[in-house]
Amino acid sequence: MPEFAVIDVETTGLSPAHQHRVVEVAVVVVNGDGRVVHSWDTLVNPQRDVGATDVHGLTAADLVDAPLFQDIAGELSELLEGRVPVAHNWPFEAGFLTAEYHRLGVHVPVDAKSGLCTMQMAPYYLAARERSLAACCELIGYPLRQTHQALVDAQATAALLTHYMKRDGGLFERRWRPIIDRALRGQWPRWPGGAGRSLSRGRHRRGSPEHFLARLSARAPKPIVHDEIAPYIDALDRALLNRHISRHEANELVSIATSLGLSRQDALALHRLYVRALCVQALADGIVTAQERADLHKVAHLLGLAQHEVEAALREAAAARETETTDGLPAHKVGGFRLQPGDRIAFTGEPSGVSRAQLEARSQRAGLRVTSGVSRFTKLVVAADTDSLSGKARRARELGVAIVDVQTFLRMLSELEEAAPPETCGEAL
Repeated sequence: MPEFAVIDVETTGLSPAHQHRVVEVAVVVVNGDGRVVHSWDTLVNPQRDVGATDVHGLTAADLVDAPLFQDIAGELSELLEGRVPVAHNWPFEAGFLTAEYHRLGVHVPVDAKSGLCTMQMAPYYLAARERSLAACCELIGYPLRQTHQALVDAQATAALLTHYMKRDGGLFERRWRPIIDRALRGQWPRWPGGAGRSLSRGRHRRGSPEHFLARLSARAPKPIVHDEIAPYIDALDRALLNRHISRHEANELVSIATSLGLSRQDALALHRLYVRALCVQALADGIVTAQERADLHKVAHLLGLAQHEVEAALREAAAARETETTDGLPAHKVGGFRLQPGDRIAFTGEPSGVSRAQLEARSQRAGLRVTSGVSRFTKLVVAADTDSLSGKARRARELGVAIVDVQTFLRMLSELEEAAPPETCGEAL
């Protein structure tokens, strides 16, 4: 009896023909006796919007640091080589595997008849009207508490396969011999990379995510020259537009800090100057409101600063205002992002709770230019998910274009409308 490679993929949608991609893949190896001898799984960066988060439970932030399919193609090929592929709805898995390898310019011995399908096999072994994975598992007494996680589903499918093998006894191999022979004749391509790039869902989500400052070296700070650190401040300003630092933005900040030779202490010193500049702005009218104070505390938390440092920065800013000193980061260097009529913006993803068409129409009424692509002339990209992996989001990051969520954009849009003559303002959403 040959070994079996039970496989499951989670995807951005239902059809590779519509450019949907794999976001997670798992393989459970079952030997000829029906025992599980190996398990492997990994998240996969699809290089596009992640799609059905409500189904597979994965967000773009989960996939930012995941390997590309090309990074795991070699290891996956090695797991499938010389084994019979098995899946619950094998044609679905086969279609996505074929499409992913095809993007790499590689032909694989995969089609709808080159693997065993536990869904199609169910009538031979189970008295089931419904053939979903959960329904089949319930009939064999296998506890399947959640689905649409690649490893969980592959393990459940392996349990079904083992049940079928035990029910059929020695007939199993002979009953499915044509499919088994077809699968074993297939020659899987060698692909560079091999093992080591996988990132499982469980390992990725274990524990709290570290603050991006922890990735910078710890050493004595150096003197700060404002012109030299401008790229870091600019990136920090873009990241904080929506008062949230996404995984992509954290990675960019670490990359810029490293390229500038900034240590963790240097970055913290810049963060203190940044918060102090915000404090100067808050004190411009002589009053710091409760809302302004809460915002300052939120920024401080995002930047790895203690809350008491905000109060110290407010006292320093007040003293500087009274003595007219200008040491520190000039207030006009931060928080100056505003939308203006004529600015070009682009949208990516489908936001929840609001129509994208409505957003685009309101933006145009306010005098903004909504474009279908992103260029160096783009002022802002509005994303359903600020960690979006879409082509527009990737291009925006390459060009240093700010990416904000819908709520932040609506706030900016309201400010633009309030500043415009009444007849140019559209109806609010």
